[in-house]
Amino acid sequence: MKLQQLRYIVEVLNHNLNVSATAESLFTSQPGISKQVRMLEDELGIQIFERSGKHLTQVTPAGKEVIRYASEVLGKVESIKAVARQYTQPDQGTLNIATTHTQARYALPEVIKGFIKRYPKVSLHMHQGTPTQISESVVKGQTDFAIATEALHLYQDLIMLPCYHWNRSVIVLKDHPLAKIKNITVEDIAKHPIVTYLFGFTGRSELDEAFNAAGFTPNVAFTATDADVIKTYVRLGLGVGVVASMAVNDEDDFCVIDASHIFKASTTSIGFRKGTFLRDYMYEFMVRFAPHLTRPLVEKAIQLKYTDEVNKLFADIELPTR
Repeated sequence: MKLQQLRYIVEVLNHNLNVSATAESLFTSQPGISKQVRMLEDELGIQIFERSGKHLTQVTPAGKEVIRYASEVLGKVESIKAVARQYTQPDQGTLNIATTHTQARYALPEVIKGFIKRYPKVSLHMHQGTPTQISESVVKGQTDFAIATEALHLYQDLIMLPCYHWNRSVIVLKDHPLAKIKNITVEDIAKHPIVTYLFGFTGRSELDEAFNAAGFTPNVAFTATDADVIKTYVRLGLGVGVVASMAVNDEDDFCVIDASHIFKASTTSIGFRKGTFLRDYMYEFMVRFAPHLTRPLVEKAIQLKYTDEVNKLFADIELPTR
């Protein structure tokens, strides 16, 4: 059994059983991958993949278990390499972060600015995507950190640490009827078309929950993943904008209405794959993003086995609000 064979079966699954795409991503040949997979199956005495002719059709039950352990082995190998680099090149390396537009645009700039100044030899890369894409990229080892708010059930394979709370604001043009109301309600907002986040992005679920609890159905006229796009369409008069409050701090052409009394606060978390060896600069990044995430606290969270235990660890910590 070779590490190369384990890497091949994991990557074949990551590429939806497309051996050609796997070969291209690994800069090798399709026949070479197929041969190594066959050799591994012969050695183990099981089929990892079911086939129809030359095509792989699905992963066998035994194959799922093998690939799960193969992923863990490859993760340990990367951790061993990271340990070595920690001692040979302590201030050099790469850091890949997967997150949404709102976090990348409004929560991270100052954090990244300070981090790059402290670690100029660390190459930092930002990857924006959906909650599913964010979680998968970290699980597959393509990125180091996931920074997310929505769909945390997708992140069960990661250690997720709460960072801060945030809420929403309603934005309207200054001549809009809502601009004249001091304490707006869900009923007030429900009278108008809404421009907000696509479901599954940036706390959108809290909007739907608030409307459902009040007995209303939101008239969502337009959705987007990007707060700046939402603001553009509010300016066009398409509807009432509901966005993260952090995204409207510098607006002067809107009437910005605090809606924290209407919507439940959301919590943004940062997560990484279980078993990951965290370099010094990775601890540094976390504490810059969320000052309460000190190294001792993070190390304690890493030792816990279950998500509920991690949640209890943070239960008495007062998170900041942005």
